[in-house]
Amino acid sequence: MKRVLIANRGEIALRAVRACRKAGLESVAVYSQTDAASPHVWAADHAVCIGPAAATSSYLLADLQIEVARATQCDAIYPGYGFLSERESFANACQEAGLIFIGPSAEVIATMGDKAVARRTAQSLGVPVVPGSQDGFVSSSEALPVAMEVGFPMLLKASAGGGGRGMRVARNADEFKSLFEQASAEAQSAFGNGEIYLERFFENVRHIEVQVFSDSHGNHRHLWERDCSVQRRHQKLVEEAPSPVISPSVRRAMTEAAVTIIESIKYRNAGTIEFIYEVDTEQFFFIEMNTRIQVEHPVTELITGLDLVVEQLRVAAGEPISFEQMTKLPSRAAIEWRICAEDPKRGFAPSPGRITRWRPPVGAHTRVDTHVYEGYAVPAHYDSMIAKLLVSGDSREEVLEHSRHALAGFEVEGIPTTLGFHRELLQNPAFRDASIHTRWLDERGLT
Repeated sequence: MKRVLIANRGEIALRAVRACRKAGLESVAVYSQTDAASPHVWAADHAVCIGPAAATSSYLLADLQIEVARATQCDAIYPGYGFLSERESFANACQEAGLIFIGPSAEVIATMGDKAVARRTAQSLGVPVVPGSQDGFVSSSEALPVAMEVGFPMLLKASAGGGGRGMRVARNADEFKSLFEQASAEAQSAFGNGEIYLERFFENVRHIEVQVFSDSHGNHRHLWERDCSVQRRHQKLVEEAPSPVISPSVRRAMTEAAVTIIESIKYRNAGTIEFIYEVDTEQFFFIEMNTRIQVEHPVTELITGLDLVVEQLRVAAGEPISFEQMTKLPSRAAIEWRICAEDPKRGFAPSPGRITRWRPPVGAHTRVDTHVYEGYAVPAHYDSMIAKLLVSGDSREEVLEHSRHALAGFEVEGIPTTLGFHRELLQNPAFRDASIHTRWLDERGLT
């Protein structure tokens, strides 16, 4: 493997270009016309424009991505997160074109990308799962009898996607039909698949995910957990590691369950096993697997000292995992604050526009992953995240204090951002005491 096509944009594309350079690989960037001034274009060894701004006419064109990879003599394609990263058809097309897909096999993506199949897989291994349907549905009339059997409140989830899209909560049978149709239409638009999976909805839970990594030599590792319970309408806003609420025994059981799953499916590369966790009962339930690198993977990097994107490249090239299984939780803590071009005062409405001042914080405990700069025009066509502010320390209390200084010193002008929201959240006693749950923000009207 000598040259890699980066089939993505923004922060993760720039990160991948830098990882390629660190690994001694050449990189080829692709970009839409509106992203011509994006840093990943300048940083890569080669760059190719693949179409107009709309993702459906550029970044989501799998055949075009493969055509560019072959034309530029690439050996591999790095999908990052979002766009084509969890599409079985794309991974399969890469293989058929003689290209290395930097991720798991198409078969594994198909198995774990379908939430109903993933649930059955976990259940067969003795991993606790949330009560729900055995299969997905495209018709509300077919789904309703199963919903009545599982019981309300009911979570409707897109079988083929994530990120909060294609997701609704039905609290009774009367509203089930309309919410099912809304979720299905949204899932069809976002993922090209309107199938909906049913899952019993728990009111007050934490969202815990385990970072996993496997190679083609039969090595399977976990890299501890991240707590992603600060959410707005199922969209993550803040992530931290380690979780401040789980005990060592729960941590051990949860990470062992995650490794059991990836061993059974012969996983390869980076992935995340996701659970919900009831603090009062100390019960956890498998909900899904993300067969890709996550937005919040730097949180794990900060507590482990690893570079997970470089590790992805190494494993894809056929090398074994470079680290042994850690048996002791690192004595570090980290938090990621997602900085988005959104206006919290207007219901978090997207706020594209030109950044007239950009002064991110610097310091020994601070890392900013971003692709923007002063004068950068945030486009309206893509995800609104413009930076990830990462803060680390020797304890959660220390990280919160470092975060206060970092957020206070982060200056952005020209567009509204979520910085102010994060500053207020940091002062909230419930957040500081880790006594929140996934619906805490929504219930209090803070979003």
